[in-house]
Amino acid sequence: MATFDILVLPGDGIGPEVTAEGRRALEAIGERFEHVFRFTPDTVGGGAIDAYGVAIRPETLEAAKRSDAVLFGAVGGPKWDSPRAPVRPEQGLLALRRELGLWANLRPVKAEPALLHASPLRPEVLEGVDMLVIRELTSGIYFGTPQARRVVNGRREAVDTDYYNEEEVARVAHLGFRTARERRRHLTSVDKANVLASSRLWREVVSEIAPEYPDVTLEHVLVDAMTMHLIRRPASFDVVIADNMFGDIITDEASMLGGSMGMLPSASLGTLREDGLGLGLYEPIHGSAPDIAGKGIANPLAMLLCTAMLLRHSCGLEEEARALERAVQRAVEDGLRTPDIAAKGERTLGTREMADAVLERIGG
Repeated sequence: MATFDILVLPGDGIGPEVTAEGRRALEAIGERFEHVFRFTPDTVGGGAIDAYGVAIRPETLEAAKRSDAVLFGAVGGPKWDSPRAPVRPEQGLLALRRELGLWANLRPVKAEPALLHASPLRPEVLEGVDMLVIRELTSGIYFGTPQARRVVNGRREAVDTDYYNEEEVARVAHLGFRTARERRRHLTSVDKANVLASSRLWREVVSEIAPEYPDVTLEHVLVDAMTMHLIRRPASFDVVIADNMFGDIITDEASMLGGSMGMLPSASLGTLREDGLGLGLYEPIHGSAPDIAGKGIANPLAMLLCTAMLLRHSCGLEEEARALERAVQRAVEDGLRTPDIAAKGERTLGTREMADAVLERIGG
């Protein structure tokens, strides 16, 4: 019997609704496979701003560092959305990534045959889509300095800096090549090297590393072309690496390949131990979705798939992770749908009902 400490940060909007189902999934896995998951709940994002005046407390960051994994819901909403606000909910998530050293965000994108109808793309375009996007997470334009809004000579102006050094690029490149070796041996590196100096460094470093992996085919694609190719030939991609901003944008676009943002999980990881495991933060990419918060209709499948990634990357429980992933797949194949993935006229389930259906299929 193994014991794991999980920090639970539900956040805002639908975050608490889907995070509750992720916690239930861990409890179900623990009961079936005889593990113990100890949960510590805390506050982040808009709720933390309301309660403490900051997006995340130092105590919460310390609790995260002591945990085996962080299960994260979502942050943000109209209440805290003023562009003039000095404290924003997203600062809590950025602080977690920075303080925990979580520099790689893994976002798997797969088009399930049973859900091809849920995408706006034609089914024949989606057949065979199975890619993993690795987004650099702790540098780039989200963290570069100077970063400021100011008034100069009576005129408002703002500046953001897109900063990368070669070590930050290299570790993402190595991870991408190693991951591609375990899949279909094709790596796509996304940049804007025809315009941006940071992207030219990115392409240069990735190209220098490529000879260390002669069994992996490397393809460089400009980000504007990538947005087109994701729609035109999505099945041609295997592993994709991108900087912080480009990775954020293209994975939101790629979520439509799977039919809904409610289907896409992510794992934020840092440098792993020799056993291949380490502290990670696990969050669906769908955000807080304030328009449906409290209605009980949010899709919990992305969070359940996040939970499977947690089991795999932070706990080393591969069998348990696969059991949960198979349960999600069976529920979808059995025709169970939340509103975001349902065809017109199909019966839909609420958040708790869909999660119940998945948990019933664990090990089935």
